[in-house]
Parts: sequence; C-alpha cells; structure tokens
Amino acid sequence: MAAQGFNQELRQKQTQSLVLAPQLRQSLKILQVAQMDLRTTILEELQTNPSLEELSMDTPSLDEPSPSDSESNDPKDEHSQSEELEFGENFEILNKLDEDWRDYMSQVGGAQNYTSEDAEKREHFFNSLVSETSLQEHLLDQASLADLEPNQREAIEYLVGSIDNSGFLSTSLSDLALLSGLSLGEMQEAHNILRTFEPAGIGAFDVQDCLLMQLKAKFRGRSIAAEIIRDHFKLLSRRRIPDIARRMGIDVEEVQEAIAEIALLDPAPGRRFADDTNRSIMPDVIVEWDEDKWKVTLNSDYIPRLRISPTYKEMIAKGTVSKQEKEYIQEKIRSGKFLMSSIEQRQQTIERIANEIVKLQNDFFEEGVSKLRPCTMTQVAEIVGVHETTVSRALANKYMQTPHGIFEMKFFFTPGYKGSDGEAISNTSVKDMIQQLIASEDTSKPLSDQEIVARLQEKDLKIARRTVAKYREELGILPSNLRRQY
Repeated sequence: MAAQGFNQELRQKQTQSLVLAPQLRQSLKILQVAQMDLRTTILEELQTNPSLEELSMDTPSLDEPSPSDSESNDPKDEHSQSEELEFGENFEILNKLDEDWRDYMSQVGGAQNYTSEDAEKREHFFNSLVSETSLQEHLLDQASLADLEPNQREAIEYLVGSIDNSGFLSTSLSDLALLSGLSLGEMQEAHNILRTFEPAGIGAFDVQDCLLMQLKAKFRGRSIAAEIIRDHFKLLSRRRIPDIARRMGIDVEEVQEAIAEIALLDPAPGRRFADDTNRSIMPDVIVEWDEDKWKVTLNSDYIPRLRISPTYKEMIAKGTVSKQEKEYIQEKIRSGKFLMSSIEQRQQTIERIANEIVKLQNDFFEEGVSKLRPCTMTQVAEIVGVHETTVSRALANKYMQTPHGIFEMKFFFTPGYKGSDGEAISNTSVKDMIQQLIASEDTSKPLSDQEIVARLQEKDLKIARRTVAKYREELGILPSNLRRQY
C-alpha cells in the first residue's frame, strides 16, 4: 500500500469584510450627534490637534489659502486634499443593513405592499441605528460610580441584564443567584442597591411595586396614594373610587386627589430610554416665514468654526522641520481637514433634508400638527440622493424650530392612512385627533376605544380598535374605565 502524504499548497481567497474604518466611524458620529455633543467633540479635537485653529465668528472664511497647499509634494497629502466625503455612497455596511431588512420583509410578506404597521416597524429599524444610551448602560454607569464590593458589582450586572424595557426585573432573585453562583442574600442586597438608582422605580417586581417605590422616593410612602396602591390596587385598576373611599373611610374627593397624584407617576420608567430627557435642546434648524416662502436656516451658533493653522503649513513649505516632524504635521493636517469636511457634509446633509421636510410638510407649517402628512425616510432619501440610513443618522438628536414649537426632526417622518376622499393623514395627526376627542369627552361617560373608532369613521378614517388603543397608550392616556370621574 502506498503511503499517503500531505500536500501543501498556497491558495488565495478573496472575501468581503464590512469593517468601518476609523475615519468613517468618526464621520458617522459627527453626522448623528446632537449639536452640543458636536461642539464637545470639536473642542476635544482642538486640544489634541495643533494644526487646527478656532476662528472668531466675524472671520469671513473657514480656511485661508496657504503656499503649502500647492507646494506640498507629498503624494499622501495630495490624495487627502482630493478626497471627498460622501455620506450615503460606498457605505457597504449601511447597504447591508437595508438589504437585511428587505430580506426579512420578503420572507414575512413577499412582494406585498407595506401596511402602516410594516412602515412603522421600518422607521423603528432606522431609528434604532442611532439609538442613544440604553437603560442597561445608564444603570451600569451608576454602578461604576457606586462604592461596591466585587460580589455586589457582579450581582448588579446580572440584575441589570434581567431588567426589561419597562424597567422591571424579569427574572426571580433566586434564579439569578443560581445562575451567577452567588448567594441569595448577596443577590437581595444587590437588588436593594439597584432599587436606589435613577430613575425611581427601576428594578421593581411589577407596576404596583414600581409606583410605591416612586412615592417613597418622593417621601410620600405613608400618603393616601401609597395606601391605595398598597392595599387597594385591584380596585384602583378598575377605578372603583366609591368602593376605595368606603373601605378607607374617607371622602370620594380625597380618593380622586390621591389618584391624581398617582397619575403623575411613571408606570414604566425604563421606557424613556434610550431617549435622553435631560438634554438641553438647541434647534439645529430654524424655519421662518420670509416674505412669500418658508425659509430654512441652520443654527450653527454653537459649532466652533475651524481652519488649518497657517503656521504649520508654512513650516512644511519652508522645509524647516525634520522628516519625522513633517510626517506628524501632515498627518494632523489630514486629520483636521477630514474633520472639517465631515462637519461641512453634516451641515449640508441636514440642510438638504430640512428643505425637503418643509416642501413635503408645507400644510403643517401653515396650520399645525393636524395637517401633518405621511412621510418616510425612503421618500426623502430618494429626493436628496443619499441612503436611507444616512437620513436616519442625520435626523438623530436633531431639532427643528417652527412657528408651532420645537420638534424632533424625526417627528415629521411617520406612516399614515388615507381617508375615503383619498387624502393622506399621518399617524401623528390621528393621535392628535384621538387626543382632542378624549379632551372634549364627558368625564362621567368617557369614550371607549371602540367609540373612538366610530368617531374617526365619521371623519372617513378607518382604524382598528387595537390601533386606537396603542396610540392612546403612546399618548399616556388611561383607558375609559380609569378616566371616569364620579
């Protein structure tokens, strides 16, 4: 039998890898951060990049021509000068994300047209690309600042991983103790620590526990409101006010006052994430009526104006530096130019999108929220000539000042419905209609969700009862049985 040998050979294999280069990551960050965060990023770069200078507001140009721009013979520098940053083009990873979504939609719905619910899911998909701090990150940040023992820190990490989107603990402490290898006592101790974190109510076992935690945090743990939640929660959930008053031996008016206090509590404190509710809002875009048209103006007051330092350009041009120093300066200049280009592209992209919003939502600017029209990121992306994910990132954390108030720019993008007359109505306008109907209802006989459906049908708008219920919950409005007043 012939001996078998091993054959070795070299083969080349070409594969594609979707890896974000550092500069691309920086450009995406600059595109999606809020205005004040962009300012912080720029100021940090000014501290670490000596080739950058901040201009005063009255300086006419962001950059000044310098002999070194034309005299530099470094081929890398020439490539850097000719390179243009184009959001939405050649971003393979962004295209891949969109392809994944389309593949998913084809699997679940074939080539059918998107329903309003599908469109909402798609908008959520793009919004999730630019989500801010998650609830888990927020809690772990607080844990990192606390004076904890190693076992406590480990236990809190397990607890945080078991917090659901509402902020409730979704796994029992005993199960977490078994999973982590820690004792039940250690897990209980860590849970007590977690329950002191912000926002109040985090780590609760259920809604009843959550509301009591919030009242205790307000030093209202012995109030009538707390007693109602603790001892008469089932009656409260059914809005049985007379029964609660009789069992507690107090007046109906006192019960209603306590319920009004309870209504101010948050039954799901985790849902506010990843929205940053503590951020100072600075409008990125201002829309005003100017003679005969709506005018879009970028608010760049808080964004430092930059230029490449002429001093460093001249040092290279005169040849007064060593080769190593020259390479260092050229790298810093390239980095500075890329930052400036990214900022410029960011502002241009936001301005182009804002102009399209004004065109598509002209009726809103004229009359208000009730005239908001359905609009998707796909529509604007096609008009502006960028990828949908670029629109998603450009909208993230951005605000527009309008005659009707300051709105998130994402506010103008919403799927919708068509009335019998063929007129398109956005989901936001539908929510506004629901809110108005409830605001004008007879509080002794509040409208049920089915009655709201009937009222909307009178306006030639056909919407399912479950959709009305969902929109009502998103508006923070209680169901009819809990809105009834005696």
